[in-house]
Formats: sequence, C-alpha cells, structure tokens
Amino acid sequence: MHRQTGCILNGELGSTCRFGFSVQISPVGVLMNLMKMRVIAVLAGLAVFCGISGTYVVEPGFRGVLVVLGRVQPGFRPEGFGVKPPFISTLVPVSVRQQTAEEKADCYSSDLQQVHVRLRVLYRIPESGVVSLYRGFHGQPFESLVAPRVHEALKVVTAMQSAEQIVKTREQIKTKALDLARSKVGTMVILEDLVIEDISLSKELGHAIEAKMVQEQEASKSKFLQQRAQIEADTAVIQAKGEAESIRIRGEALRNNPAAMELRVVDKWDGVMPLVVGSAENILINPQDGPRVQRTGTGSKPAQTK
Repeated sequence: MHRQTGCILNGELGSTCRFGFSVQISPVGVLMNLMKMRVIAVLAGLAVFCGISGTYVVEPGFRGVLVVLGRVQPGFRPEGFGVKPPFISTLVPVSVRQQTAEEKADCYSSDLQQVHVRLRVLYRIPESGVVSLYRGFHGQPFESLVAPRVHEALKVVTAMQSAEQIVKTREQIKTKALDLARSKVGTMVILEDLVIEDISLSKELGHAIEAKMVQEQEASKSKFLQQRAQIEADTAVIQAKGEAESIRIRGEALRNNPAAMELRVVDKWDGVMPLVVGSAENILINPQDGPRVQRTGTGSKPAQTK
C-alpha cells in the first residue's frame, strides 16, 4: 500500500498538503517577482549595450576621428582598443595607407590638339591631417581634394607643350604635373607619385607625328654616316701627314749621316753576293750565278766580255 505525498490545490489562493499544512500563494508576490526579473534583464541588456557603445577598436592602417554630439574632437585616435562616451559619440575610421586611384584627363596642347591622358595617382593621408581633412572636406578626400587639382595641374603643363612634345617627353610632363599638384594639394594629403599609363591623340595626328619621327631618325642616321666618313677622311689625312713627316725626318737623317745608309744596307744583306756589278753600260755577272739570273727573271742580259 503506497502513501501519496504532494499537495492538492485548493482553489486559487493556496494548496493543501497531505502532511497537514497549507501553502498560500499571493498573486501580488508573483507579479513583483516577474517585474524584478524584467528589470534585471533590462539593466543587464542596458549594461551590455553601454559597454558596446562606449568602446571602439581602430583597425591597423587606420586612425579614428571622434565626434561627440556633432563636434569633432581634437586629435586622432590611434589603432587599437579604446573607450568613448556611450550613445552620444561616433568614431569615424580614416585610412592612412597608401592608396591608388585611376583617373582620365582630357587636356589641350599648345597647338590646340586634344590629348587624352590615362594615369594612376598614388596618395596617402598623413596622421597630422586626419582630423583637419575630415572636418574641412566632405566625402572621399581623393574626389573632393586630390582629383580636381591633379586635373588642373595636367592641363596647365600640357598647355605649354605641343602635342608632339607631350608624346616625346612623357616623363617631364609627369614630373612637372606632380610638382604642381603637390603645391596645390598642400600637406593634408601626400601625393606619392603620378603614373602616366597612356597618352592618346587623334589618329590623323598620331600618324603625322609617327611619320615625322621616322624622317628625323633617317636624317639622324644620314648625319651619323656623314660624320663617320668625315672622321675616316680626317684620320687618313693625319696618317698621311704622319708618314710624310716620318719620311722627311729619315731623309734628313740620311743626308746628315751618309754612313747610316751603308749600315742599313749591311743590316739588310742576306749574305749572298750580288748578281750584277757595275753600271748600266758595263755590267758584269758571275758565271756561277747564271741559273740564279734565269730564276729571278730580271730580264737583264749579261754583258759580253770583249
């Protein structure tokens, strides 16, 4: 036989237990408990939200601009974790990394020819200019500050050169435009470089410039050949003058010292007696050297002895 335990509800005001006592449940107490739980939940949620709203994290390569009640606070916030006034403040991240933007500019040369320039602009925002740039310029700094001044600098530089010179001196155009754009932009944004990728002209003007450049190359080649021929001729004249001067000096030396000629003859003698002795009217030939005369083919006839 089992003994039942537990309570039997006795209406809505309480319950009667088999152990001999009763438990009274008040509706007011239940409502108070529910309200306390709700308040605790709200306070916990509010604390979490305040914690999230009152902290920030600045990513690497960025700097933060703190705005409190619509007012920009002085100084930037470095990368990392930090705290800020909750609900009434906003942290705006600004990149300080080097960035690249592509641009197309339509310019006119000094001879009123339209020139299309396609380029890349390399720029970055320094830490010292983060707050002032956010306060003074709306939107992206490149579109509002850098791009208009780069276009203006290119137009000023190309207007001082003809279309042909713009094509030939691309590096000089880039250097002058970069220096002028830097002076116009100032120190709030640092222009690292301008990379001119393409300069295009009209087809007719392009063909005309190409033909002129070919003619100039041919003229330069002809001028080089003429200069080389002149140099070779001058070299030959110098060599001839040198040889003549050398002959003159040797002749004077022989006239001043006749024994030098005999010494040179002795130096050149091969040790064989000469075939012909005497003058043109009276030539004597050694009979033993007859075969040598025939081999040499001198054509000289031996003189007959009387």
